[in-house]
Amino acid sequence: MFVIIAGGGRTGAQLARYLFDEGHQVSIVEDRKEVLARIHKELPTELIFSGNPMDPRVLEQVGIEQAQVFAATTTSDETNLSLCFFVREKYKIGRTIARVNNPRNAWLFNEKFHVDVAVNQAELLARLIEEEMSLGDMMTLLKLRRGRYSVVEEKIPRNAKALGTAIKDIQFPDNCVIAAIIRNGKIIVPRGTTLFEVDDEVLAVTDEDGAKQLADLFAKAG
Repeated sequence: MFVIIAGGGRTGAQLARYLFDEGHQVSIVEDRKEVLARIHKELPTELIFSGNPMDPRVLEQVGIEQAQVFAATTTSDETNLSLCFFVREKYKIGRTIARVNNPRNAWLFNEKFHVDVAVNQAELLARLIEEEMSLGDMMTLLKLRRGRYSVVEEKIPRNAKALGTAIKDIQFPDNCVIAAIIRNGKIIVPRGTTLFEVDDEVLAVTDEDGAKQLADLFAKAG
């Protein structure tokens, strides 16, 4: 996958490093001298392109017409919105990602401006706090499909409602799949006859409503 990142600040540089380490083709575009000096110490030189990402000639030189993903991570919301709109309109980029610097501007980052994914740190933190408060001891390990589905982990306590009941006899939420059970450090593939035991760590794939029902199912009996 070829990803072009506009903006070499901390967010852009860390994203470039992560994608490069994962084996993706990455180019990061930046024109501020002090930022270029820093990222040349942090990233391979071949990833860095000196130029203004708002200049179409610069984008074309870096290969925008071949890129599958464009990430606008500058410190200006106006710039990030303009870039996402422009690269989709002119170059038909398949996927755009934009950083939201000011949470008050988050409502602008939508399909109208051709933003596929808006990274709003304030909103992400708020959602994480809400999830942790609403789901008790359940942990969200991974978000899937733009956050609709998640991989969650729940540890079975003593006196849990599900203890001693075979999986096939438990009515799980519709959008919930028990993926694995970690017991005494070993992974168990769940089957219909598998019984939950105290301190089992259950991994499940579910949506938000399913996670809440699952948390209730694995809670201590009243």
